[in-house]
Amino acid sequence: MEAFDLIVVGGGLVGSALAWGAQTAGANVVLLDEGDQAHRAARGNFGLVWLQGKGVGTPAYMQWSLHAGRIWPEFAARLSNAVSFDIGWRQPGGLQFCLSAAELDKRRDVIARTQADGGDIDISILDRADLRDLLPGIGGDVVGASFSSLDGHVNPLYLLRALQQGLQDAGGRYRPGFRVEHIDAERDGFKAVSRTGSVTGKRIALTAGLGAASLAPHVGLSMPVKPERGQIVVTERVKPFLPYATNCIRQTVEGTVLLGSSHEDRGFDDGTDVPTAAMLCRTAARVFPALAEATVVRSWGSLRVMTPDGRPIYEESTLFPGAFAVTCHSGVTLASVHALEIGPSLAKGRLPEHLSSFTSGRFDVHQG
Repeated sequence: MEAFDLIVVGGGLVGSALAWGAQTAGANVVLLDEGDQAHRAARGNFGLVWLQGKGVGTPAYMQWSLHAGRIWPEFAARLSNAVSFDIGWRQPGGLQFCLSAAELDKRRDVIARTQADGGDIDISILDRADLRDLLPGIGGDVVGASFSSLDGHVNPLYLLRALQQGLQDAGGRYRPGFRVEHIDAERDGFKAVSRTGSVTGKRIALTAGLGAASLAPHVGLSMPVKPERGQIVVTERVKPFLPYATNCIRQTVEGTVLLGSSHEDRGFDDGTDVPTAAMLCRTAARVFPALAEATVVRSWGSLRVMTPDGRPIYEESTLFPGAFAVTCHSGVTLASVHALEIGPSLAKGRLPEHLSSFTSGRFDVHQG
């Protein structure tokens, strides 16, 4: 049986980015992917690389996210050179639309808090006249927006495909349909066991999103994640009108328009409902009235992976050194640092030291 340097459990965006990064850094990696029956967040991801407002109130998370945004161009270039198709990466800047003066004041507060926390990101306020110069089709209900040049977007499914193809082209192994049911700590590493076989490796990284919570205790880790449902509505292809990334509407390279997304506590129900879809459509039509005439072609729901405080977990097991927890809900924004920094670090058997504040110990509650 072949033994790997690193087993990555979970083939979504987080696991695939980490696996590609570790393999291209010289490790022998196997990526174990349950497959499309898993609650794959990439299926319903809006595809934003979104930095304005990210991590406000938590400076370490803000700085980590901003760093991810700054190295996304390098990451996109390296990944594009490794595959033969466009992942849809664009960095035109991002607009967060405001439909009331109160919402605009909140964006000003975000800017002030970002600056107070040391966030080195240019965020400006655009009034309605500024927006009309950029986007003549803007609706009368829009009073302004915040804008950051660091924001961008990407096709999350093309990104996932590129990472998995890049891993294999670099000599790594990809095992689809491999649902890990148990992890055994062995003398020289770890064994990931499924109903159809097992894989052994010196180190193991749990990146299986919502599926990692039950596996983490096998190697002395804690990954207290829960689902949050998000729904997205998609229109027919329309003439290009929106070159920017925005908080609620995104026009893809192909011309379709994504309207989203919701934030719902519905457990593991990843379905859709008409009231939520109608709400997303109403909001989009307020921002761009012409969208009221566009035909909706489909909608879907998917599950985000949320920790109790919304920040990532990066941790090595103290009981079983060589076992790592890696999870977050910003799989697109943080893909760059997962691929270019955490993956290469795990190839060497460690996590970057500056991520020590992201362990699960922050959730412990001690009674006096």
